[in-house]
Amino acid sequence: MKLDWEVYGLDLSTPLRISRSVMARRDAVRVVVTHDGLQGHGEVVTSVYYRLDVEAITSLLNRPLLAGADSPETALDALHADHTIPAGVRAAVDAALHDLLAQRDAVPVHALVGVPRWHDVPTAYTIGITTPEDAATRAAALAGRGFSVLKVKAGADPERDVATVAAVRAAAPDARLVLDPNGGWSPDETVRVVEKITAAGVALDAVEQPIPPGDPDALAWVRERCPAPLVADEDAATVADVRKLAGAVDGVNVKLAKCGGLRPALEIVSAARESGLDVMLGCLVASSLGIAPAVHLAGHARWVDLDGHLLLAHDPWSGIGGEDGVLRLSGVPGLGVVRR
Repeated sequence: MKLDWEVYGLDLSTPLRISRSVMARRDAVRVVVTHDGLQGHGEVVTSVYYRLDVEAITSLLNRPLLAGADSPETALDALHADHTIPAGVRAAVDAALHDLLAQRDAVPVHALVGVPRWHDVPTAYTIGITTPEDAATRAAALAGRGFSVLKVKAGADPERDVATVAAVRAAAPDARLVLDPNGGWSPDETVRVVEKITAAGVALDAVEQPIPPGDPDALAWVRERCPAPLVADEDAATVADVRKLAGAVDGVNVKLAKCGGLRPALEIVSAARESGLDVMLGCLVASSLGIAPAVHLAGHARWVDLDGHLLLAHDPWSGIGGEDGVLRLSGVPGLGVVRR
């Protein structure tokens, strides 16, 4: 079993501003696992938040990660037994191994992860922090393209956040709205802002990680006072995290780059169900190759926010759709993505 990699850049079509940063570009590393004449692919992207740069990623990939493995199954066992490998890198290798395994078995990856039949699914599209006027223009254009779910970034200025949500609602009256402050509010601010939005007649489909991570009791306090479903993101990285959040939130955001790949994601989905929590599928900005593994999990989720590839000026891969607001898979064995 052989592991190779390749680095390429990903430019965003428009810089994305969130409460803690602004991003216009990131690098990606394609992971290729070759075994018995088949190739499986995965992708890891650089991230300041997750402390991954190209040097860190490639130095890890140069390690004998798959040494001694004689099948995708044994390679997955070894990969997830090594907790020194950062989650984003593990997720990329995990994706390549699932791609390889599915090709070997002549099935799409979703059939391996508990979704035997695929149904096209709407995805949210993210509107970064901007002026209410610009947000409205973007929302109208997205609704015109077919997007029925919009995620509005917030957390920089509570008053402007309220105005932005109102402007987006006016421009896209039929869209479901998810609000994501990326931990930029205090508990009190969260309650005040959501109350103002609700008082203006805007119903939110979810509020995602409004306060800084690390205080589940504060999340529970917010949930008792928040009229919209509350979803934990940064606070929900592991099965243990999810179990601690039972009763404190309504749902958890599962990101493969956060938890380490499809195998741990399935464990988190199972723990969420046992804890009475719904699942949101989220992502980082990445190509279709990087987003595809999570798309195969979409049958497990109440909320799907898999638009990372749609934010790019040029996506070097294709095969998961989304340009009209709906994710689609080809049904071919493996991840089903192809290089452009």
